[in-house]
Amino acid sequence: MVGVERNRTEAQRSIMKDSELKRDSGIPERVTLKKEIGLLSACAIIIGNIIGSGIFISPKGVLEHSGSVGLALVVWVLGGGVAALGSLCYAELGVTIPKSGGDYSYVTEIFGGLMGFLLLWSAVLIMYPTTLAVIALTFSNYVLQPVFPYCIPPYIATRMLSTICILFLTWVNCYSVRLATRIQDAFTVGKLLALGLIITVGLVQIFGGNYESLTPQVAFMFNKAPSIGQIALAFLHASFAFSGWNFLNYVTEEVVNPRRNLPRAIYISIPLVTFVYTLTNIAYFSSMSPEELLSSNAVAVTFGEKLLGVFSTLMPISVALSTFGGINGYLFTSSSVTTLAFCFCCNQVTFINIGLYTKQIVSNQLRSNKQENKRSEKSMVQNVSNMRPTQVLL
Repeated sequence: MVGVERNRTEAQRSIMKDSELKRDSGIPERVTLKKEIGLLSACAIIIGNIIGSGIFISPKGVLEHSGSVGLALVVWVLGGGVAALGSLCYAELGVTIPKSGGDYSYVTEIFGGLMGFLLLWSAVLIMYPTTLAVIALTFSNYVLQPVFPYCIPPYIATRMLSTICILFLTWVNCYSVRLATRIQDAFTVGKLLALGLIITVGLVQIFGGNYESLTPQVAFMFNKAPSIGQIALAFLHASFAFSGWNFLNYVTEEVVNPRRNLPRAIYISIPLVTFVYTLTNIAYFSSMSPEELLSSNAVAVTFGEKLLGVFSTLMPISVALSTFGGINGYLFTSSSVTTLAFCFCCNQVTFINIGLYTKQIVSNQLRSNKQENKRSEKSMVQNVSNMRPTQVLL
């Protein structure tokens, strides 16, 4: 036992000495992620994750459930306000709990490990893969639409292209954080340029006098009064287009000076997205009647076919680029949660191995003690049997 205590004391001294050397040499006490996300890249992550396929698809659902053009525009503006409130709450959480992982880190800190574990594995096994698959399939469908203009793209072609896209962007995110952020910045600019094209064409239509659907008398004309449930469904479609405002919190540890840049990125990104979304819907309504918009499955594509003529193929390509950037941003942010899940498994395996190793040491020690006791008893019996009778009597 004395030897065990001596070894333990020496190990503690060695650990203290190593920590002092690391402190003196400037080496960090724990492994941390590189802080390579500045304010511009942080804004690009938020905008890139919000602007995906939603703005090209959701206007139909918002108009269908709101019942009028005017109320649909109000829903879009209020949807941006709700996203701004939620993102400000997340900014406060990100500054208070400066850890990567987003929802998982906050739920674990507030509600404990069990709730964090359940959220973590439901996200890793169900939510993130399915969402990523839907965005990738949207990307492949829009890319292949100019190739197959008069029919639905083949099933195998869409699945193969989606798989190649996910594998390529996964490799990019594994290879370099800097390269992934550069791709995100570039495709975010591309998304804004595509929406800028739609807004510009719409403003040209408005200045040309084509704004009948936007006049107050027509904009708030209801076929039937919408119920509370219908308005809630309209907000649900708008919230789908605004989803992604919380993704910067998944990589908080990689943000340079998060206490300053995290709120600033939110202050810049959410109002900008709300402004762009509102102008994009105004552009849609300037050139399309509500009936035309409701009959379209891809509003931006119908808009391009009606106004851009031979350049109408730009719209499906723009939507494809938008979804491609959305896949990259989704992989970049959700991979931190996958990393946390892997670390959680490694920690559990380490604890189990330590327990098994300790159990083995204790059992070996008990076995050796038992063998030592047997040997001592045997030697005592042998000594007694070798003694003379007189010695025994004495």
